[in-house]
Amino acid sequence: MLLQLVEPGQTSDPHSHSKGIVVGIDLGTTHSVVAFVQDEKPYVLDIEGKGPLIPSILSLTDTGIDVGVVAEEKLSSTKRLMGRGSQDPLCAQFSQLIQGEGVRLQLGSYSLTPVEVASQILSYIRDQVEKAFEKPLEAAVITVPAYFDEAARVATKQAAALAGIKVLRLLNEPTAAALAYGLATGAEGIYAIYDFGGGTFDLSLLKLEGGVFQVLATGGDLNLGGDDIDHAVATHFKLKDLAHARVLKEALSVNESVEGVSRANLEEIALPFVKKTLEITHNVFREGGFLPRDVNGIVLVGGMTRMPLVRREVSTFFEKVPLCDIDPDQAVALGAALSAHGLSYGSETLLLDVTPLSLGLETMGGLVEKIIPRNSPLPALASQEFTTYQDGQGGMLIHIVQGEREFVQDCRSLARFELKGLPSLPAGAARVRVDFTVDVEGLLAVTAFEKTTGLSQYIEVRPSYGLDEETIAAMILESQQYGKKDVEKRVETEQKLKVEWREDSLFSKS
Repeated sequence: MLLQLVEPGQTSDPHSHSKGIVVGIDLGTTHSVVAFVQDEKPYVLDIEGKGPLIPSILSLTDTGIDVGVVAEEKLSSTKRLMGRGSQDPLCAQFSQLIQGEGVRLQLGSYSLTPVEVASQILSYIRDQVEKAFEKPLEAAVITVPAYFDEAARVATKQAAALAGIKVLRLLNEPTAAALAYGLATGAEGIYAIYDFGGGTFDLSLLKLEGGVFQVLATGGDLNLGGDDIDHAVATHFKLKDLAHARVLKEALSVNESVEGVSRANLEEIALPFVKKTLEITHNVFREGGFLPRDVNGIVLVGGMTRMPLVRREVSTFFEKVPLCDIDPDQAVALGAALSAHGLSYGSETLLLDVTPLSLGLETMGGLVEKIIPRNSPLPALASQEFTTYQDGQGGMLIHIVQGEREFVQDCRSLARFELKGLPSLPAGAARVRVDFTVDVEGLLAVTAFEKTTGLSQYIEVRPSYGLDEETIAAMILESQQYGKKDVEKRVETEQKLKVEWREDSLFSKS
């Protein structure tokens, strides 16, 4: 007998599914889109006859808080604050920020967290879906930027829970776009997914083959998007409202000039931001061991890819014309819908994402022992055994870190817990196995287990604030700049401390 393996939330029996509807939701920085599958094909949902794009905006109106309505008092682009702390420099961009503990934003008499803002948008989407189909929304796949760290992913799930939406899976946006493109055209080979949206930029290299979508490498910037170009345009032309800057930007993407402003003026302002996306793209290719000529095609995703400048620069970088078969504003939602349908009714498609940064533990001397390396396929499970360094040591502090450097002080601390009650043994005699598990959504759980006594301790890693993109980029850059020096210093430190450990890997890294 063969055992059928299914992903979390997936059922092998289509008839066991209830009569609710499942959808894919692209919860975007500027706009959100919801899609569904009918007769095995994905479609975007037209919202109240206004088209598929839902402005990711909360506005204060006479009736209270409305979603998608652009009023004088409004909150927008708050996706950038998901999972962040109040000390994050990005918070300074929001004039509605309330000073104090945590991140809260003022909207009239309302005080809202970014999670609550997102939950309002998701509640509106749920209501629109149930109104359109006259049946309950049973569950959804919600997309997130590939570079969303763990705190931001947890915040997204919290927002869905507040909105009463069951999350089948959090799916990386570039992967969702590849899913939509691959199933629509039967494409195979290595593809670059260039996702330039309102608030974030992602670049992912994926291998498409026989229904398997494997992420080979990924990179991005959570603080790089159309919003940044809007700010630059508003500053340059001394516009008081970002909405006017956005309208001007979009108009010049269609027309050569608007009210005395030429497209060349806009492109001069936007070029540094576009060049930055290509720098990230270059780094992803270098880290993945690929060249631009290795790709079979480039898929454009996100509203910013409508700009002629972006398409020209991408074409020049790859020396080939990008693929634009699917509306860049809709591709992510369409892929999410296909994923939701597959998880609910069964699918022959397999999605293999990767972890964006290495995960590891602190060992003696402040060294980092990497358990799950950066760009490891998800889900991932890995273990290592550690031992005590003192006679009669009764406990062991487990310090979990994230980053690419060799020393703890250069990485980000995620969590700490202590395994107490170790047997009184000579130094090096106890054997403590530490298991790292990262699920398909990129969420980490750690277990420590002492073999002779059966003692164990478990923790789901939930950092209290997000890892800002500048820190992520700095971690990777520093690891490249100081890699050789770090390794030499590590060897020197290990020789001094004579650290004892041995590896017991539970999965193949090949």
